[in-house]
Amino acid sequence: MSQVPIHDTPILGMATRPRVSQAIEYGNTPNFWVEYPSGLMDLTRSQHLATDAVEPSLVSSTQLDIPVTGDRTIRVDKSKAAAVIIDMQNFFLHPELRVHKTGLACVDPLLKVIGSLRKQGVKILWVNWGLTDQELKTLPPAVVRGFMKGGFGGFGTELPGNFGRLLMRDARNSELYGPLQEEYLKGQKEGTDVWIHKNRMSGIWGHQTALDLYLKENGITTLFFGGVNADQCVSGTFIDAYFQGYDCVMVEDITATTSPAGGLENVLYNAANSQGFVTNTSNIISASG
Repeated sequence: MSQVPIHDTPILGMATRPRVSQAIEYGNTPNFWVEYPSGLMDLTRSQHLATDAVEPSLVSSTQLDIPVTGDRTIRVDKSKAAAVIIDMQNFFLHPELRVHKTGLACVDPLLKVIGSLRKQGVKILWVNWGLTDQELKTLPPAVVRGFMKGGFGGFGTELPGNFGRLLMRDARNSELYGPLQEEYLKGQKEGTDVWIHKNRMSGIWGHQTALDLYLKENGITTLFFGGVNADQCVSGTFIDAYFQGYDCVMVEDITATTSPAGGLENVLYNAANSQGFVTNTSNIISASG
């Protein structure tokens, strides 16, 4: 039986990435991770790899150790971390507008983990479609067509009932679904939650997006992702953030899609083995104490 060459892609053959045999530092002087043989991935950028390669102790007042898939634990700086929750809006979740059972199943675990992260000082960023009339004039044809059916409907059209115009700012269909809207308003009042509009599937696509500016202005480097749909807007934002050098963590039980089988699995597989990490709300809540 032939062995996989050491230089081949680390995600080949659906195998879990093996632990390192000795501590290693990735990146550059100001922007780096350190991985240890124990499985610890230190993402805090607080301590370069020492000559003796001794693993640093957790500073519980400022750091969190969170188990992730692949037999690893990530260490994050609380002050440099944020939850990025994508498109948990009425248009995508409300039963009067669509059937999204897996998306609705994310609501309860999302509510629980938000409270836990807030107590640790982690910001909660609600990143949602929210278009202006001016933006309607500048959207590319592929994006416009993607939200129409048979040539009808689309951005800015009036929805049934009192849901307002499709994915326009301040319309009811653009509000967060059910208790999530109330949770955001509570967090906004407390100064922990921020609403960020987007005008593409990716919330961080393009030059100086509102999300990217907020993250840079607040020194945030580690992002916990959740929302819908996993293989569209969530993965689009996740991958763009990965390309820009953010530490990306997909939270599995608050991420869902309406796509056929395999859509979510592929997103999680690539997130865990190539683009970043995958964890769940139980791991985060347990680490938060």
